[in-house]
Amino acid sequence: MKSAAWHWIYRHSLPVRAGHWINVICLTILLMSGLQIFNAHPALYWGGASQFTNPILEIGTQADAAGQPHGVVSLMGHIFDTTGVLGLSTDQGQQVARGFPAWATLPSPQWLAMGRTWHFFFAWLLVLNGAVYLLYGAFAGHLRRDLLTSGRDLRHIGRSLWEHLRLHFPRGKEAERYNVLQKLAYLGVIFVILPVLILAGLAMSPRLDAGFPWLPALFGGRQSARTVHFICAFALVLFTLVHVVMVLLSGVWNNLRSMITGYYVIRDEADHDAH
Repeated sequence: MKSAAWHWIYRHSLPVRAGHWINVICLTILLMSGLQIFNAHPALYWGGASQFTNPILEIGTQADAAGQPHGVVSLMGHIFDTTGVLGLSTDQGQQVARGFPAWATLPSPQWLAMGRTWHFFFAWLLVLNGAVYLLYGAFAGHLRRDLLTSGRDLRHIGRSLWEHLRLHFPRGKEAERYNVLQKLAYLGVIFVILPVLILAGLAMSPRLDAGFPWLPALFGGRQSARTVHFICAFALVLFTLVHVVMVLLSGVWNNLRSMITGYYVIRDEADHDAH
């Protein structure tokens, strides 16, 4: 029969834990202040200029046959009714026309200047925190030890994916390190999504564009950079949602404790004969 034994491991060092929680704060404020900025002109285009008659995405209002306003999202020419959530939402008992609702933006009222102030401050804090994390990860071996994937890891992608779909999470020695899906997800966020997000954000600055004209050209124009910035932001939101769901399903208190104290409990199963 099987008996279960438990032991503690030191899973996350202090710099990793501190960087994680700083990222949580920065990304939350950046998302909400970014939506505040987006609300000033809730539409996305491709190229160097705004093509008002042909947006890729637009959030607004539209009157029905009876003259009643509805919130709508236009995506590549397809119209979706989003009344109550996007385009037209309820604020203090009244219907208000705005892209994203007040509860999702920082600050809640439409205040573009303050939204920009919050966004720029926490954007640079995120960049600084990321630089510190990369330096620590390189010199302390965290990136090489915990995130770099080996050929053996890559050969087990299918099995790891199947285990996740069945909600079977690793135990014993396998739980002491990230699996291949976690490694690829973190590497994708750190070295692809975040750098592209930051570059696209910089490409939207007229002052930087004047000094570094290759920045907007890298994306095919300022409006393209704005669209890429928006897509990367919501790719991070999707990553975060999946991350939170996995934390909840695989043991919320164990995962949360490891990111606060550094210590994680591993369950070992050993076969022995019962007499």
